[in-house]
Parts: sequence; structure tokens; C-alpha cells
Amino acid sequence: MLRPRKPSAHVAAEFAQTPPRARTYLTREQFAAEHGADPADALAVERFAIEHGLLVLQADLARRAIVLEGTIAALTTAFAVHLELYSLAGQTFRGRTGTLTIPAALGPIIHGVFGLDERPQARTHFRSVARPAATNAVSYTPLQVAAAYNFPAGVDGTGQTIALIELGGGYTPSDLTTYFGNLGITPPAVTSVSVDGAANTPTGSPNSADAEVALDIEVVGAIASGANIVVYFGPNTDQGFLDAITTAIHDTANNPTIVSISWGGPESTWTAQALSSFDAAFADAATLGVTVCVAAGDNGYTDGVTDGLAHVDFPASSPHVLACGGTSLQASGATIGSETVWNDLPSGGATGGGISDAFPLPTWQQNAGVPPSVNPGAHSGRGVPDIAGDADPQTGYTTLVDGQSGVVGGTSAVAPLWAALTALINQQSGIKLGFFNTQLYAQPAALNDITSGNNGAYTAGLGWDACTGLGSPNGTQLATALTAAPAGTTTANAAPTRATSVRSSEPLVHKK
Repeated sequence: MLRPRKPSAHVAAEFAQTPPRARTYLTREQFAAEHGADPADALAVERFAIEHGLLVLQADLARRAIVLEGTIAALTTAFAVHLELYSLAGQTFRGRTGTLTIPAALGPIIHGVFGLDERPQARTHFRSVARPAATNAVSYTPLQVAAAYNFPAGVDGTGQTIALIELGGGYTPSDLTTYFGNLGITPPAVTSVSVDGAANTPTGSPNSADAEVALDIEVVGAIASGANIVVYFGPNTDQGFLDAITTAIHDTANNPTIVSISWGGPESTWTAQALSSFDAAFADAATLGVTVCVAAGDNGYTDGVTDGLAHVDFPASSPHVLACGGTSLQASGATIGSETVWNDLPSGGATGGGISDAFPLPTWQQNAGVPPSVNPGAHSGRGVPDIAGDADPQTGYTTLVDGQSGVVGGTSAVAPLWAALTALINQQSGIKLGFFNTQLYAQPAALNDITSGNNGAYTAGLGWDACTGLGSPNGTQLATALTAAPAGTTTANAAPTRATSVRSSEPLVHKK
């Protein structure tokens, strides 16, 4: 992954302070010209590759990605790295220990090197249970959840494209035809895109990643049936995950306006270069007007880590995404009877949430009352999540996976829920919300504040909390709040002004 001609983060920051209706986003072609990789940088990397006997398979300047191929011996020499084969849960994969090394002249050019380590990087964030498992267990169709949350009426996402990022499993068209037919909905247009050799590959097991893929498609497709749904299948590695995201963000054929991600892992399991490269990709999305919704995790405040400390999930902790936490919802029609923090611990799951160890407190959270971390040192950082929605499997979503009906929950359902809501608002308003966290935090009354429950270390209360963020959506109110024209303006304002041979014996730099 190469450096950009100009970083997009500053443009994303300017957009964050500008109401969506006043923004003029870059086209993908403009972005490639202004923020893509410099051809001279790509040539420098290609010279490095040739010197070390590596083939250049692809150079994508918009994504700032160069793909190299070589023997293990050549790659080991080129990056001064030690590679081994490892086994985990019956799976064998290649991994590295320690740092990898590149010539110092390439240090400013190369932002990350991925693919040498193939360990599984992320996990799904869905939860399915046998029914009935509790006396208060209920289930809803996505349409019923949308009704409870007062989603805008008279729109179906037409004109929008929602990208779903998947790292395993698959879907069958017959399942989708049956599922949407049972809801009385014309099945939405669903296509798949293969990234790094991964593809739509159903396992035939409803308890596998198939459940994740089906949940994402069925939630989005039921609520925003007029939207185009594009499923990007990538390998479950840091390279595959990043490539799937950047492929979706910079896809000039399908042009996604929204990305939904229901996979992730504790921040502590990611390398520094991965955290940085993913966050840079999400800043790119903000510059293009693409909203990114990410599940906050299903293992409470620990995020499944057993060191006794609090952890948050990444990529939900990126400050350029909408982090989606979970609630337990009791509703009838458009009336919410009660809504609390989802917490079925210790026997089940619970919403993720807490304080990031990797990212500082964003400007748009500075007045939200984000507390210090409960960890020793009580550091401050980006608070997770931003918002929430129904995620409790005991108040879960009806699904059809591999021919079997079931009920599924988890924060995996909340990311596509908010992605669908964003599609409806985009269609209704005729604009792209893009990254709207700043405006969201300025309009807390447009959400249902969740004040009861905890995720094991953090407790819900008035205002923002590290369980459910600002709360669950009141869709119609949010649409009004987020798309209002700035005072004194009648048309969209212009975007903020934007400024327009390596030797292996040279000094070296290390990449963590």
C-alpha cells in the first residue's frame, strides 16, 4: 500500500464539519487524480521488486495498491522477514514473526506490506440461538424493526448501491427469492464481486459464515429493496479484508454509496500498519461521500480477549466510520415498549463498546461526555459505538439460511440496518450523507436514548454511553436533522479548496 499524492484525511475532516447538503464530493476519477498514488512512487516500488526477482501483477493507483508475487525465498530476502507455517483450529496458514524491512528510500512511499501473514484476521458478529430460549423471546422481520424505528416511508433505496464486505461463506439465489417472496417484496438486485480469489461459496451450514452473508443481504434487501446490493467476497486475512474494502470504495463500475461491515476483531490483534491503512481507506470513503457502517462486536467490553482488560473492536473503532452497537428491543408495530443494552453474558453475547487504545478522541465526540477507559491509566480515546439498534438474538431477525428458517441477532444486524436507513435518507433527500458523525452528535434528540443496562464494564445512561452510543434511530427525525440545508443557503456549496534505482544496501526502516 502506497502513500497518497495528498492525504484525504484533511478533506474528510473538512467535510465532517460541513452539513451533507453543503458538500460537493469528489468523483472517483477526481479522487484517483488528486489522492491516488503517484506513478513515480509506483515505479520506485516496481524497481525494488525487479531487483529482488518479484513480479508486479497489478498496480492500482486509485487504491494505492501494488500486488507483487514471488517465491518464498525471494520474498523473505526482499523484506528481510522470517516466515513459518502455523496451525489454528485445523487451518494451516503462513505467518511472520517480528518486523519486516524495506529500503529507507521507500519508507515514506510504502505505508504497509500485506499478504505475507495469512492468519485469520476477523470474525463474524452474528449470534443465533435455539428458540425459544427465553420466556420473553420474540423475533421480527427487518420491516418490523424498521417500522419500530420510524424509518422514512415512501422510499426503497432506489438509486443507491450498498456494498457488503464478506470474508467467507456465501448465499444462494433460491434462498433470497424465497425469503423476499415471503415478505411480499420483489427480490433486490444482488451481485457478487470476487476479491483476491475469494468468491460466493455457500458452505451449506446455517451456523457458518453463510448466516452472516444472509443476514446482511436480507436486512438490507428487505428495508431498501430498490437499492443495488453488491457483495464483495475477500479472504479472511488483513490483506483480503483491506482489499475488499478498498475495492468497494473505489469501484467505478458499481459505485457504492454505502458500505456495511459486520466483521472485525479486537484492536490488540491488528498490526499498526493495518490500523493505519484501514483508517486511511475509510477517510477516502468520506471524501467520496460513502457512508461506512461497522458492527461493534458481540463479546461485551472485553471483545473476547481474556487478559482481564477492556477492548474495542476494529474496524468499528476507526474515527471515520459509524460504529454500531446493540440493544434488546421489545416493540409492537411502531411502538417501542422497552429498549435496553443487549447483554446475555455470561452464557451469551453482549454489545461491544468502550474506549479505543489506538485512536484519540475525535473532535465530534469532545462534548459527548466520553469517559476515560476503565483500564489502568484511564486513558482517553475514541468512544465506541456511535449508535445502536436491535441486536439481541432473543429479539432477533427472522432469516433464511441454506434453506433453513431461523432467528439471528448480533451487532452484525445493526450495521446493515443503519446502511439501509442511510440508503432511504439518501434517496429521499437526493444527496449523499457520506460521513455524518459530526451532524449525528449535534442531533441527539433524533435518536432513542438507551438508559438501562451495561456491557460488563460500561453502563448506559443519559446521553452517549459506551454500550449504545447516542442510541437507536428515529429514522424520520434523523432524515430531517441530517439533510437540513445550512442556514442562509439554498444550494450546495462547493467543496473545501484542495491543494493540488533503489539499492538493497541503503539504510533500512521497519514496519510493524
